[in-house]
Amino acid sequence: MRPMRTGRSSAPEPLELAGRRVTLRTLCEADYDAWHEIRVRCRDWLLPWEPRPAGAPPPSEDRASFAARCALRERERQVGTGYGFGIFVGARLVGELTLSSVQRGPFQSASIGYWIDRDWAGQSLMPEAVVVALRFAFETLQLHRVEVSIIPRNRASRRVAEKLDLRLEGISERYLEIDGRWEDHVRYAMTAEEWQQRGPELVSAWLDAPAGEQAERR
Repeated sequence: MRPMRTGRSSAPEPLELAGRRVTLRTLCEADYDAWHEIRVRCRDWLLPWEPRPAGAPPPSEDRASFAARCALRERERQVGTGYGFGIFVGARLVGELTLSSVQRGPFQSASIGYWIDRDWAGQSLMPEAVVVALRFAFETLQLHRVEVSIIPRNRASRRVAEKLDLRLEGISERYLEIDGRWEDHVRYAMTAEEWQQRGPELVSAWLDAPAGEQAERR
């Protein structure tokens, strides 16, 4: 005879990764109001860069859809195929970063994607968040390769990869459908061997250094 359950099953513990100024944390339904406020206020800033087939409406951003998306991200985390994080400065949500398409076997790779609130752009928060994600990918997940693919004319996103001096691999033509158009993407990457060489430098510059010293390094 099975024991009787006397309460609700506990919610999964969030995954948190700490940087110096930013924290990456898995999102939950309680983050909806902050997330939705950014998405509405920054819609014109964000939508032109997001994957969407031609003729498709913008993705639904109601509370139920957000909760379902959080649940999907949690399932991906549990099976190890993807990791979705909110980017927080203190308690304030300022963007998102995903480590997606995690593949094991002989490939051992993943892709990083990100966006940030327009009001927080230009403060080098995103390069720091990417370093946090790279450290997690290589040191915790033991992946071999991580890539970042960016539309060539998206200078703000490319600047993140360039600040970190990620290796430029070239351009993949008509790589992904963005806002109804098949767009070329510039592909940047780092391997575990490169992280072994450069990781301590990146961690020191972006995660450990005080603000004044970091500013000098940029």
